[in-house]
Amino acid sequence: MKSNHIKIALDWTPNINHIGFFVAQAQGFYKEEGLEVAIENPAADNYELTPAKKVELGLVDMALCPTESLLSYRTKASPFPLKAVAAILQEDVSAIVVKRDSGIASPSSLDHKTYASYKARYEDEIVKQMIRNDGGEGVLQLEYPDKLGIWDALIAGAYDATWVFLNWEGVQVQEMGDDFTYFKMADYKVPYSYSPVIVADENKIAARKEAYQAFLKATARGYLYCKEQPEEAVAILASLVPEKDKEIDLKKALQMSLKAFGTGDSWGKMDQGVISTFLKWLYDKGLETKPIDVNTIFTNELL
Repeated sequence: MKSNHIKIALDWTPNINHIGFFVAQAQGFYKEEGLEVAIENPAADNYELTPAKKVELGLVDMALCPTESLLSYRTKASPFPLKAVAAILQEDVSAIVVKRDSGIASPSSLDHKTYASYKARYEDEIVKQMIRNDGGEGVLQLEYPDKLGIWDALIAGAYDATWVFLNWEGVQVQEMGDDFTYFKMADYKVPYSYSPVIVADENKIAARKEAYQAFLKATARGYLYCKEQPEEAVAILASLVPEKDKEIDLKKALQMSLKAFGTGDSWGKMDQGVISTFLKWLYDKGLETKPIDVNTIFTNELL
């Protein structure tokens, strides 16, 4: 792969969390940095490989994934040095969602209900612990449907709950009449970390430092452009979202996201304390069997 080529794998089909990449590409910010950037949509292979797996296999340079993926790759039988180089969002805008008419008024009511899981390594246990923190047993009926079809299946009533982004599926829900209930991790003593983060193979960071820095610089411009020119940014994303998401109010989704995108000084930066607290929580709750050195899984040096 040429030194000025960067391929990044998205964590989902194009949505508001990805807007900065598409703006940077459309406005020529990557070209101004001398880069040729390819943005890979998981719908191309129907999520046959996760974004992080594509980094491990050398199919892409970077990918989007939650902080948990960093731990998963670092602690598996054959460890891989996946490292976060930037955070898309400065705060957690995700939540567990259930239909309001389901009778599920709080996480404890999820006991023995169906949960549509993305099959991430820590996901199921995190949700179970959230239920326990609310006084429940933490007993879920776990289902593992096609990842890209989970949200549509939940809307259709096939499952009781799943994990979504409030600045995307949450916006869609509001337009459907707001007949869903949300449970945010922080409200139930789960110190969740950054999601999604941009990750790369640590072994390649030094050799490609200039290209990676240039990529993140241009990407930051893309996200900050959304604050300055929201109408244009939304127009760029509108042509890229899947047909099933065409009715989502992109202006509302962007407005909900702007604060989380951070500022010119903070975009992409990760707080060691936030990540450390989450790592300690995973260890204390027995979700991870050994302590992880926080400095091995993230760096702000490319920002």
